[in-house]
Amino acid sequence: MITATGIGSGLDIESLVNQLVSAERTPAETRLLRQEATLTSELSGFGLLKSSLAAFQSSLADLTRQSTFGQRTATSSNTDIIAVSARTSAAASSYDLSVTQLAKSHSLASGSFASASDDLGTGTLTIRFGTTDYTPADPGPQSYNQFTVNPDRGIATIDINSSNNTLEGVRDAINQAGIGVSAAIVNDGSGYRLLMSSQDTGAANSLEISVSDTGDGNDSDTAGLSVLAFNAAATNMSQTSAAQDALFSVNGLAISSSDNTAKNVINGVDITLKDVTGAAPVTVSIAENRAGVSQVIGKFVNAYNSFVGTANNLTAYDPETGNAGALQGDFSARSITGQLRQTLVNAVEGLSGAYTSLSAIGISTQSDGTLAIDTARLDKALETNFDQMSGLFSAVGFPSDNGVTFISSTANTAVASHAVNITQLASVGVYTGNAANFPLTINDDNDNITVKIDGVSSENISLTQGSYANGSELAAEIQARINGDAELSAAGLTVNVSFSGGQLAISSNQYGSASKVEVSAIDTNTASDLGLSVAAGIAGVDIAGTIGGVAAIGSGQLLTGANGSAAEGLRLLIESGTIGDRGAVEFSQGVAYKLDNMLKSFLDNEGILGARTLGIQGRIDDISDSREILERRMETLEIRYRNQFNTLDTLLSQLQSTSDFLTQQLSALPEAGTLLNGN
Repeated sequence: MITATGIGSGLDIESLVNQLVSAERTPAETRLLRQEATLTSELSGFGLLKSSLAAFQSSLADLTRQSTFGQRTATSSNTDIIAVSARTSAAASSYDLSVTQLAKSHSLASGSFASASDDLGTGTLTIRFGTTDYTPADPGPQSYNQFTVNPDRGIATIDINSSNNTLEGVRDAINQAGIGVSAAIVNDGSGYRLLMSSQDTGAANSLEISVSDTGDGNDSDTAGLSVLAFNAAATNMSQTSAAQDALFSVNGLAISSSDNTAKNVINGVDITLKDVTGAAPVTVSIAENRAGVSQVIGKFVNAYNSFVGTANNLTAYDPETGNAGALQGDFSARSITGQLRQTLVNAVEGLSGAYTSLSAIGISTQSDGTLAIDTARLDKALETNFDQMSGLFSAVGFPSDNGVTFISSTANTAVASHAVNITQLASVGVYTGNAANFPLTINDDNDNITVKIDGVSSENISLTQGSYANGSELAAEIQARINGDAELSAAGLTVNVSFSGGQLAISSNQYGSASKVEVSAIDTNTASDLGLSVAAGIAGVDIAGTIGGVAAIGSGQLLTGANGSAAEGLRLLIESGTIGDRGAVEFSQGVAYKLDNMLKSFLDNEGILGARTLGIQGRIDDISDSREILERRMETLEIRYRNQFNTLDTLLSQLQSTSDFLTQQLSALPEAGTLLNGN
């Protein structure tokens, strides 16, 4: 609706109404704008403070890890021959290494074929890994003397049927089996040849290939699938590269390794052999990585100083200019800064030795609240106490017993000396058979067995038929077969099979009450010949004992402090030793660990900063509501003013009309003088 005002009276009612409404609106609107600006500045200030705290927390990550303080540097005098790296368990030292032979993998080649699609016949390929005593035709005379199975490697059987019986099909079937053998087709000029290579180097990883040829029924001739046989009965494939171990020496001590990457020959050191050495050995040096730890500490100090700079700016006040930071006088900001500073200057409770505080290693607080590092003092601390430095920064336990290893803790683990007492060591599940007599022949009547390991059933396991001179030889065969089972491998389960006292024993490699071995199916004469009957073995047991005098929770070899106890969440690995008193674990929570937990609480959505920012945002939202209320009130006021002025305008218009009428009437009357003269 269009309303015209001031028409009757001539008053500028629109201007008057606007001015009056503006006079009412301006003070309230100015107050809301001032409040909103203050709150927005405060909210932005908390955002900056929160971002700075998050950056500081990120700098603590490395300091809370024990591995940071066990870093080692490893150097080689000739990296073209030997490369080296070190883990936390490596001791600082220097070694002379000489390499005389590199490890190689076993490689076999078939005869020539006219085409990659040539038919090889059908049947099965059984591939075993082990040590082969074989002399090839060159230098000759050719002789396949013996094969000893590697019990740590699985045995695989691959079906070759009409869908994959070409040269290409066999290649693909081997590669898809994922058994640690690579197959390829190579054209050497005379034709296409199938090349099979063990993916692992070492003398104990050579290949034995046995064939069950369903085409002509002959497993050793050069017709059908048996052209791929390489075993004591038939060497139809040619050995192109013999498997061999790496041979080297450490400070004159002769060492052999199946791999060119030798781990733990020197404890905690990984050695990669690249070439043989000449007359001069290669020097390998292991040292504590003090520079790396110093760098991490420097990163922590810089991040804290950056936070202090941000906090100081946000809480500052300049009396000369009257300018104040967005959080000047704010209790939350002062409380956070104060708590962080207090943690930085306090000594670490429960930590013994010379370095129990940051000031002891040369990190001091300056007058402006920032930290400074005395490099000389820090270097000295790292030099004299490198391995124990983790206690100053992270949550860590130091066991007095070498057979006890600290694994982890929780925020509920009390800082204290926690006594450890073991009442039962963890064990593995073991099945022990009855007596078996050797030599023993594996045939159709005793070659099948099914086992259940840690609750997982294997497929039917077929042992390699043949004569076994002793129990150790058969134990290696059974172990390799079980560990090569698809179902068990998928579950990550393995066993160890041994022969002692005339009996075969199958042991799970997992510790604890879940560790179980069961023979669930056997062949006709397995019990009488091998001593293995359908039965369950003795289950393993979990570690048991107390931590701090309270019964702890055992799982495998891990012992964990009970809920509600002072040692709650303290996890210890007990791998060796005896039952009884096992000393104590001195547990402390270092500076970085405490700061990290403190910052987590500050930065949590329900923490102090979350509550403050949520409250401020709520007040900003209230201002928006207040604006809407103000706007509605001004609209009502404008209508009232407009109605009042329109009423006034109407009244003035009426008065004007009356005035005009009276003026006209009066002007129409005879003048007083005229009337008198007429008489």
